[in-house]
Amino acid sequence: MDKKVFGIVLAGGEGKRLMPLTEDRAKPAVPFGGTYRLIDFALSNLVNSGMRQIVVLTQYKSHSLDRHVSQMWRMAPQLGSYVASVPAQQRLGKRWFQGSADAILQSLNLIKDEKPDIVVVVGADHVYRMDFRDMIEAHVASGARMTVAGIRQPIALADQFGVIEESADGSGRIDAFREKPSDPKPLNDSPDEVLASMGNYVFDADALVEAVKSDGDLDDSNHDMGGDIVPYFVDRGEAFFYDLASNTVPGMTDRDKYYWRDVGTIESFFDAHMDLIAALPIFNLYNRRWPIYSAQYNEPPAKFTRDEQGRAAEVIESIVSSGSVIQGASVVRSVLSPWNRVDSGASVSDAVLFDQVHVGAGATVRRAILDKEVVVGPGVQIGVDHDHDRARGFAVSDTGIVTVPKGRQVLE
Repeated sequence: MDKKVFGIVLAGGEGKRLMPLTEDRAKPAVPFGGTYRLIDFALSNLVNSGMRQIVVLTQYKSHSLDRHVSQMWRMAPQLGSYVASVPAQQRLGKRWFQGSADAILQSLNLIKDEKPDIVVVVGADHVYRMDFRDMIEAHVASGARMTVAGIRQPIALADQFGVIEESADGSGRIDAFREKPSDPKPLNDSPDEVLASMGNYVFDADALVEAVKSDGDLDDSNHDMGGDIVPYFVDRGEAFFYDLASNTVPGMTDRDKYYWRDVGTIESFFDAHMDLIAALPIFNLYNRRWPIYSAQYNEPPAKFTRDEQGRAAEVIESIVSSGSVIQGASVVRSVLSPWNRVDSGASVSDAVLFDQVHVGAGATVRRAILDKEVVVGPGVQIGVDHDHDRARGFAVSDTGIVTVPKGRQVLE
């Protein structure tokens, strides 16, 4: 392709629905899958798709995110390649980003400097694999000024997504874009499905610049990519869609084909982890032809040992990261991050443990998320008595997932 492509990752959201995991960090910086952060999935997809000039627009509590991008995502500068974290610059006045479209408006200097033909804009908090090369080629071939990536979802779930309604002529043009409709229009070729927006977009660069400038002049706009910029192009007849069902990622299997999950809530975040641990995972981290990149540190391998009573460690359907030690304990259907320690007789089941969590001897952790550096004292129970969990100040979701904040010592 003779087009110059520039990538923008929108990473400025607060992530209120993921509290308390976002109490001390930006949502895209939330750890995931043991050794990753959420932003690694978007960046890996862009880099694996051949993109080499990418900016990450940050805003709230961005220190750990900025540090991760600067330390992990280093590209070859002699080849003009980079992944750069760009904080809110207040170029248009002393104000924060007012929405995702306003974030791009306030960062137009980045597009002006690079002078790309095509701009790919993606969110930073979804778990998926996607080859953007095919979407870009489809965008150019269609003559569209903007293309929205969509994934097929059951029509009963339409009220959870922004829904793309396609034109009847089969051209791929978008007739309407509706947020969480109660009366959705099904796909032309599938009466039981709708096409939900993935939050990934491809633009002609000049069209994107024109759109965000026009949106910036509107007092009644929410300055949102999905809610305002997409309808702008739809009204002009210049918006097309790209169906993820036509995307082929090297190394994909029938089991994890077309996987995409918005991990914006504690429930979806937890469920996405459970998708990783099956023998035939719904999302396969072990695809070497389309790797998910993240930071690699100098850590020893994980170790499973007997305790002083001779009890062997039991680890079933779980991911255990480097530096972790399981000593005569049981770990079932769980994801353990680096430097976890689970002591003699402890039981960890259906749980997600972030870095440097210590579960003491005889303790029980059940259906829970433990943030970094949490210490669970000997014999302490988490996720067994939800009233007791709430009394200790832990969040308990509607489905019974307990979340323990970063650095908490739970000793009773």
